[in-house]
Amino acid sequence: MENILDAITQASAESNDLALGLWCLIGVALVFFMQAGFAMVETGFTRAKNAGNIIMKNLMDFALGAVVFWLFGAGLILGDSIGGFIGTPINPFNLTEDIFPAFMFNMVFCATAATIVSGAMAERTKFLSYCIYSLIISMIVYPISAHWIWGNGGWLAKLGFIDFAGSTAVHMVGGLAALVGAIILGPRIGKYSKDKNGKIVSKAIPGHSLTLGALGVFILWFAWYGFNGAAASSVNNAAKIFSTTTIAAATSTVAVMIITWIKYKKPDVSMTLNGSLAGLVAVTAGCNNVSVTGSFFIGLIAAFVVVFGIEFIDQKCHIDDPVGAIGVHGMCGATGTLLVGIFDEKQGLISGFILNGDNLSFAQSCKFFGVQILGVTVVAIWAVAMSLVIFLIIKKTIGLRANKEEELLGLDLMEHNLVSSYADFEPSRAVTAPSAENLPAKDDVAIEKAVEVTQMTPPIPSGAPKLTKICIITRPDKFESLKTALDEIGITGMTMTSVNGCGMQKGNAKYYRGAKIDVHLLPKIKVEVVVSKVPIETVINAAKASLYTGNYGDGKIFVYSVEDAVKVRTGERGYDALQDD
Repeated sequence: MENILDAITQASAESNDLALGLWCLIGVALVFFMQAGFAMVETGFTRAKNAGNIIMKNLMDFALGAVVFWLFGAGLILGDSIGGFIGTPINPFNLTEDIFPAFMFNMVFCATAATIVSGAMAERTKFLSYCIYSLIISMIVYPISAHWIWGNGGWLAKLGFIDFAGSTAVHMVGGLAALVGAIILGPRIGKYSKDKNGKIVSKAIPGHSLTLGALGVFILWFAWYGFNGAAASSVNNAAKIFSTTTIAAATSTVAVMIITWIKYKKPDVSMTLNGSLAGLVAVTAGCNNVSVTGSFFIGLIAAFVVVFGIEFIDQKCHIDDPVGAIGVHGMCGATGTLLVGIFDEKQGLISGFILNGDNLSFAQSCKFFGVQILGVTVVAIWAVAMSLVIFLIIKKTIGLRANKEEELLGLDLMEHNLVSSYADFEPSRAVTAPSAENLPAKDDVAIEKAVEVTQMTPPIPSGAPKLTKICIITRPDKFESLKTALDEIGITGMTMTSVNGCGMQKGNAKYYRGAKIDVHLLPKIKVEVVVSKVPIETVINAAKASLYTGNYGDGKIFVYSVEDAVKVRTGERGYDALQDD
């Protein structure tokens, strides 16, 4: 009987190991799926003319990173430790089966660290230069610092530093590299200007598709359960990690919505999406070590960090980060790791000492908190120093930033010969983009080569009724009421065009990601009618009655004289051409 029980126990243990192993691989696949999430977020938060370039960079982050991680990086993190600082090389052509789980796990984590940077450097970075950076961070930067934290014999791991799933090892490293890259690159053309007092003012450059951005956030949130939970030691442990991950993200999302609602009078969509990511990033370090209550406070703190952090980076430091990567990953990654020192259930200052979770002394809790501070500090120094070296070398050799013409026309066209990433489904171009910069002038065409134009205006028949065009420009939501009003006075023919325009624009101030939108153009409709016997004043009065609200933006009406009209099918002209058959 004892032998049978032992066999059952062994089989159960083996089944559990198999299940956890399979779950680990599923987690790896989910982390890979995060590349799609990052691609959607970065694409949606930037302009359509750079969508293809963003997608290409996210693809190459993983593809190039996977190859160099296999050849070089894996050994630096997984090899036998040399003094706790670096792993010994591993023969990439003779990998053993026992290393494959850790190999794949760290490969997808490495790709995540690399891809964080592309969003902060979007819309103005040379594609080749970015590929070189991506190779180096996957080959050297991430593997070495990750070895300190997770490697066999890593010196931070020996000190008791906790970063369970990579708030520091992955996100802070990527966020700080993004910070350095954005500083060296400089802002996008038109992002900052000086007011009449000489003060630098940040101008919002909205992304072209919040829908794509939101899709990316949902993908990332879903895949984050693999990112945080893949290393779970049991089903119950995985469920706990899922719970802390969810509560932190949800709390941060709600808190950011409330904060922006109060600050900007309206809940900011893109900042709230960043809030979801902020909570996920912050709880990643302690998802296995804090309680659900602790994760709530981590998410709450992350909300304030991301909102005020992004504003500080943009409006005070004047660093252009189109997607908020520095605030979300750099600041929240560091903050979340430090908060483990406070909320860790066994060792934290609150849960460990104050609540006496593990019978710790105050000195022991402070020592643990100090280790967390030390770990964040040294990894930050490493990431910043290496990023400075990498980006400055690239800048001084092949160049880092696209030229002015490439940036203005879009990297899709100039880097990839891609006219449009959307083809027949191209979204509207951003109409709020700064317009102060112009493309370099092309060579003038010699006057003798100009095409001769001859204007031929047919004579107006004597006694023909006068033709008048009335052009009405108003808000898109007013079209149906205007159409009904014109129909009631006998006008059935009209032309409607979607246009962009501007007037005094004295309406409510608008904000995007904490920056005031300097609106140049607003969406409008232009309705044109040509009348003859219907009195002009009748048309004007009908239009005014249907459009008037008393608010800015009601629109304008323009009246033009028309020389003639021709019905193409019948050849009828003037008044006759306006009549229905």
